[in-house]
Amino acid sequence: MVSMENLSQQHLDILKEIGNIGAGNAATALSRLLNKKIDMLIPAIKIVDFNDLMEYVGGPDQVIVSVFLRIQGEAPGSMFFVLTPEEAHSLVEQLIGTSAENLEDNELAISAISEIGNILSGSYLSALSDFTSINLQPTVPNLTIDMAAAILMQGLVEISQESDYAIIIDTMIEENDQTKETVKGHFFLLPDPNSFDKIFRALGVED
Repeated sequence: MVSMENLSQQHLDILKEIGNIGAGNAATALSRLLNKKIDMLIPAIKIVDFNDLMEYVGGPDQVIVSVFLRIQGEAPGSMFFVLTPEEAHSLVEQLIGTSAENLEDNELAISAISEIGNILSGSYLSALSDFTSINLQPTVPNLTIDMAAAILMQGLVEISQESDYAIIIDTMIEENDQTKETVKGHFFLLPDPNSFDKIFRALGVED
């Protein structure tokens, strides 16, 4: 197994660069879809212990909006795109101009967030796949609004017995207009145990 002690700032910088490439591709796709200029940034990437994952979104009882998908291919795993309800409302209103106060009952808003999560996830996985030469394919995304503990356990149950870490990719999305309103979200990338090793070995990390 790859040791966290062997991960350097350089490796995290490589992950951040991959994230920025994916963000650039996603921004282009969203701009075309919405016919408006969308900017995306990846301000930080970090690797955290599973024990800290819940706290990163405000604790296990915090309600979150999550787009979940499984990663298939040569390095399977799970991926979440996570927003607070407030950020989800803001994202929908900013991108499609529709009020989304009652998100659970708004089919258009749910569809929009699912599609945005699908585009973002696909763009990031494509960049990671190109950089590592590992085949990675996303499944159809599933949007859920629930407490963090209930949602994140989907991805943790199968792998937490063998793997202790998740990759967090902070994401900032903004419409490039005069308001410059920014929506902040997070990607949680949870490679299956063997996949974690494969990805980091492809990035040059030794055991």
